[in-house]
Amino acid sequence: MKFYNAAAPSPRRVRIFLAEKGIEVPRIDLDLPGGETRSAAFRRKTRLCEVPLLELDDGTVITESQAICRYLEALHPAPSLFGRDPLERAEIEMWDRRMELEIMNPLGQIARHSFAFFADKLTQVPAFAEAQRSDLAGKFAWLDEELSDGRPFVAGERFSAADITGMTAVMIADFVEVAIPAALPHLSRWNAAIRARPSWAA
Repeated sequence: MKFYNAAAPSPRRVRIFLAEKGIEVPRIDLDLPGGETRSAAFRRKTRLCEVPLLELDDGTVITESQAICRYLEALHPAPSLFGRDPLERAEIEMWDRRMELEIMNPLGQIARHSFAFFADKLTQVPAFAEAQRSDLAGKFAWLDEELSDGRPFVAGERFSAADITGMTAVMIADFVEVAIPAALPHLSRWNAAIRARPSWAA
């Protein structure tokens, strides 16, 4: 199989997953600003012209970061990042969705609606970006309160896919210059812990 990668949040999500699993997959790095994902050859693999993309040996293509991660988890179940039993799987899925919808997506919308790179990809609404930026203070406060029970990771005692989504969100936050307030001790503790993981450098 081959992993098509680029310098962007979603491929990084997969890179962190691979690093946490200790999985080596041959990687093809594409120049996103240079338009390599829009080439005719890449468009034949996915009409959305987006990464990440996992191409299997028989030519089957899997896109979307979480779909790729779930496929890899099925091939390499240990250590489990999506849960070991029905309850743990449900809790990780719940928290992964919360991290994506409540934290990562708003941060991504700031970039999509304010950065010149996206200007030809969607109708930008700068006021929407600013509204998302403003709303994040409340979302960070919510997550800080959720983590106030002292659990080390987003979904409980074990590092999981929900933390990987959070790591991806924090990377976007750095990119769009949205800081996690130091006054939120529980979120700040988690933020420091995930940045200290070797997979952060993936």
